[in-house]
Amino acid sequence: MAVPNLTRDAAAARAQLLTVHEYDLQLDVTDGSGHAGAETFRSTTTIRFDAATPGSDTFVDLVAAQVHSATLNGTALDVSGYTEEGGLALPGLAATNELVVDAECRYSRTGEGLHRFVDPEDDAVYLYSHFEPAEAKRMFACFDQPDLKATFAVHVTAPFDWQVVSNTGGRTIEAGAAGSQLVHFEPTKRISTYLVALVAGPYAKVTDSHEGLPLGIYCRASLAQHLDADAIFEVTKQGFDFYHRVFDYPYPFDKYDQLFVPEFNAGAMENAGCVTFLEDYVFRSRTSRARYERRAETILHELAHMWFGDLVTMRWWDDLWLNESFATYISTLCQAEATEYTTAWTTFANTEKSWAYAQDQLPSTHPIAADMVDVAAVEVNFDGITYAKGASVLKQLVAYVGQDAFLSGVRRYFRTHEYGNTTLADLLGPLSEATGRDLTAWAQQWLQTSQVNTLRPVFETDEDGRYRSFAIEQTAVAEHPVLRDHRLAVGLYTAGPEGLTRTHRVELDVRGARTEVGQLLGHPAADLVLVNDDDLTYAKIRLDERSLATLRSRIGDLADPLPRALCWSAAWDMTRDGELAARDWVALVLAGVDAETEISVVQSLLARVQAALSNYVDPAWADSGWAALGDKALAALHAAEPGSDAQLQWSRTLASAARTEEQVAAVRGLLDGSLEVPGLEVDADARWAFLHGLVAVGAAGDAEIDAEADRDATATGARRVATARALRPTEAAKADTWERAFRDESIANSTHEAMVAGFWHPAQRGLTAPYVTRYFAEIAPMWERRPGEIAKNAVEYLFPKQVSEETVRAADAWLADPGHPAPLRRLVSEGRDGVARSLHAQQRDREAGARS
Repeated sequence: MAVPNLTRDAAAARAQLLTVHEYDLQLDVTDGSGHAGAETFRSTTTIRFDAATPGSDTFVDLVAAQVHSATLNGTALDVSGYTEEGGLALPGLAATNELVVDAECRYSRTGEGLHRFVDPEDDAVYLYSHFEPAEAKRMFACFDQPDLKATFAVHVTAPFDWQVVSNTGGRTIEAGAAGSQLVHFEPTKRISTYLVALVAGPYAKVTDSHEGLPLGIYCRASLAQHLDADAIFEVTKQGFDFYHRVFDYPYPFDKYDQLFVPEFNAGAMENAGCVTFLEDYVFRSRTSRARYERRAETILHELAHMWFGDLVTMRWWDDLWLNESFATYISTLCQAEATEYTTAWTTFANTEKSWAYAQDQLPSTHPIAADMVDVAAVEVNFDGITYAKGASVLKQLVAYVGQDAFLSGVRRYFRTHEYGNTTLADLLGPLSEATGRDLTAWAQQWLQTSQVNTLRPVFETDEDGRYRSFAIEQTAVAEHPVLRDHRLAVGLYTAGPEGLTRTHRVELDVRGARTEVGQLLGHPAADLVLVNDDDLTYAKIRLDERSLATLRSRIGDLADPLPRALCWSAAWDMTRDGELAARDWVALVLAGVDAETEISVVQSLLARVQAALSNYVDPAWADSGWAALGDKALAALHAAEPGSDAQLQWSRTLASAARTEEQVAAVRGLLDGSLEVPGLEVDADARWAFLHGLVAVGAAGDAEIDAEADRDATATGARRVATARALRPTEAAKADTWERAFRDESIANSTHEAMVAGFWHPAQRGLTAPYVTRYFAEIAPMWERRPGEIAKNAVEYLFPKQVSEETVRAADAWLADPGHPAPLRRLVSEGRDGVARSLHAQQRDREAGARS
């Protein structure tokens, strides 16, 4: 089914023509008898707006099952030609206009528009809206672009026993027809269409307040027993205090609700005053501190959006980074300075920046300030560049101009553009004024170019072991040859009785291909040289041979977690680039991970070991590597402190890495209770992790899956079942999964994602090899049939994991056809690049194996 795809040019033309004042939305989500509707809901929209050129024509966006009527300035419009692709034509505008559209809109099962979910535990119906980037038109007629802001008055007819939540706290409730309730919300401030929200259903609710501002937390009734509202409120209040202080601008809305909703496509969404979150953040099982830290970052990220994005909004999606990069940067700063997660910058260096580096090296790389020609391009652009690279570059800017000056510029930005729309230039002006620096060149280098530089220390020592010369060499890839200016620090670390300690630090500006570091001449050579110490800039760094040798034997001797994280990251980048053999990466982690104190780093390291074994090691050595990881996990599980995060993580690693009979037997024992590990809680999520590991290697099957499904008859359990069935190592199971993934349109978005995530498995490469050809034959028709998020997940998750020249050739042949849509081509090119990178790394690893 074709979907509307607004272009940037059409949006700009419409914005020049129109000034939108207000919306009045009448929504009925009942079936007429006071109960929840099943397939569609009534949506009546009144829009009041001006036209700069009377007599001109425009259009209003709407995706609806049926348009009952539409009137413009009291005159009925002919709606017989309405199509979902084109919306409704509005001919002959007056200077001042009133449009009324009465439509029947569809509930969504894909997480876009107004999503409807039925809880399998109690059959309760839950609704929530999700409109970013341009899906508001699925719930009401609108000019669905960010720069046509307006006020919104929302009126909702809903079952009498439901919670009904929207953007504003002020509301009145009256009795509706057939025992329903009619909720009238006070009009919002001026906001963009994608920030309007409706959440409705029998949600459990917890309330609080902060400095007179009403706060609410909601989740499904069947999850309420797991809701740790006090912890969520604590982080939220810490965020309010921090943002009020550094922004010096009051919270711009009248209440703040946080709603954890089912089958959500993203981590969260910053609807003004009504933020929706992935309900996996309501932890129903034992989870690690790293997950709590991630939840806190998400909470603070969305709260920051109330200023960055909601109060001041980008004009068009080219400047999405004005929302996401700022929210990512400032939420990490808030975590580090205002919450218990004081090592947030370590997590940032290890996770966000690694995501950015990987994304930035793909063929689809783009500038932070991107070129988004239409909404379809935007939908695949919520990526590591927009979020993590942008935040990293802002951190570099702070190192360049100073934090106080930077925040002063931000405060001017809010005051100047409150409730308005902005571009890059609108930001640079206040920042330049506050810092006293012309940031034009900086913006061009960092925001308007692509790819990542590599920084490498190059030095010589004299006969006394002191530096005779020391320089930093900067390189760029041929396709993106820009060499940037970097404000960074070089740290020298020396081994001694107290471990690896920093004995010297130099902060300097790096420019061009080679920068001499004269401050280090005559200094004793260090055991570890860390370029970009303190993680001030955005660049890949390289480790010299002596530093690598030091890490192999003494990485645990680095007391500070941030330099450890930077070393791990550098070694991983070298592995991905084929400069370090993947088997050496595996050995480095297995030897040094026990000394790592940050559980977020431990988790990522073990995930990267599995990624290396799946993709980067010589396939002839892979079994040996998996066996080593499984043995390490089993030993570490028994050695870990009972009840610790490390114990929890090692249990999960054992489940996914088990290949030998002894390892598989241990996982089976954990699941059936015959193996007890003191302190390890085998709860619902643990049981699924163990079962998934067994199913993947053929050690469990349908009977065990059915039994676990009966034990965990919840929405989460249903997703775990979908993954388990996809993991079964049989031809029939793979064929069934493939068919359902491509053609069963009854599957909800979250279940579909869980299913496709289980299709490929590194232990099943021979079984799934035939699907390389099928993938390239079937993705284009699927892209045309399925909704956006489901299609995107299918293309990404089901891209062939067969690391072979055959896969590259098949991808190249498919990409040679210029007729495929650009967003689809982007995703396929990214998958192709991953296979080509893996082939290069495997060759490097094969050479290392031959030499050993």
